Amino acid sequence: MKLDLKRFIILSIAVLIWKSGFSQLGFSHEIGVIVGPVQFRSDYGQRLNEETNIGNTGIGIGLIHYINFSYRADCNCYTADTYFNDHFKLRSEISWNQTNLDHLGKWVDPSFTSANADKLRAHSGQATNFDIGMQLEYFPLSIRAFSSHRGAWAPFVSLGAHYTTSNPKAQTTYGDGNVFNPNNLYSYWTDTFPADPYPIDLDEINAWSVVSSVGVRYKLTILSDLMLDLRFQYYFSDWIDGFNHKLPSNKFNDVLVWLNFGYIYYLD
Repeated sequence: MKLDLKRFIILSIAVLIWKSGFSQLGFSHEIGVIVGPVQFRSDYGQRLNEETNIGNTGIGIGLIHYINFSYRADCNCYTADTYFNDHFKLRSEISWNQTNLDHLGKWVDPSFTSANADKLRAHSGQATNFDIGMQLEYFPLSIRAFSSHRGAWAPFVSLGAHYTTSNPKAQTTYGDGNVFNPNNLYSYWTDTFPADPYPIDLDEINAWSVVSSVGVRYKLTILSDLMLDLRFQYYFSDWIDGFNHKLPSNKFNDVLVWLNFGYIYYLD
C-alpha cells in the first residue's frame, strides 16, 4: 500500500528518540504482537445498526513496544517505589488493519426493488489503514506484584493518540461500473453535488485519532504475558473509508473497534 513516506519517517524518528530517552533512564522494555478482528463503523450501511457493524468486520495486526517504569534493565532491579512506576506503562505501536465494506440493513433487503436499492447493493468498498502511535496504560493493581507471579491477572485501561494513513477503495457493479459517475450511486448521496464534495474520494488520507482501550494481561511465564484488549478508535475525519455522504444519518466521523489478542515478551 502507498504510504506518506515523509510523515512515516518523521513519526518513526520521533518514536525512536522518545524510546531512546527513556532507555537512557534505565527503564526496561517489552515487545509483542497483536492480532484480531476489527469492526470499521463508517458511512456504509446504517449508522448504529449492529447487522452492519458485525457484517463489516475485517482483520488487524500490529507490533507493540512497552516501556516498563517499575523495573530497571541496567541493574536488574526495581525502580523507586512510586505510584506512577507501579501502575503505568507507555505503549507504542505500529499496526495495520483492513475491512471490506458493504451496505447492509433494511434498505438493501431483497423486498426493495427500486433503482436506488440496486445501487446500494452494487456499491462496496475497502478500508486499509496503517497506524502509528502511543498510549499510556493504567494498571489499577500493582505491576510489581503481577510481574512476580505466574498465573496472575492484571486489568488495565489506556488512552492515547494515533496517526493513520489510509488507502481506501470503492467499486460498483451498477451501470458502467464507475464510482465517479453520479448516475451509478444512490441518488440522495449526490443530490447536493457540486455544492457539497463528491461523496467518494479514493486519494490517500492522513488523519489523527484518539484511542482508548480496556483489557487484561495474564502472566504466562516470568518473562511473557498473554493479553486481551478491546480498543475504541475515533478518527478526526469522516473520509478514512473514502466515503462521506451528506445525509442526516451521517452524523459521526469514522470509528474502529478492535478486539485484539497479544503475546508480550519482557526484554532483559
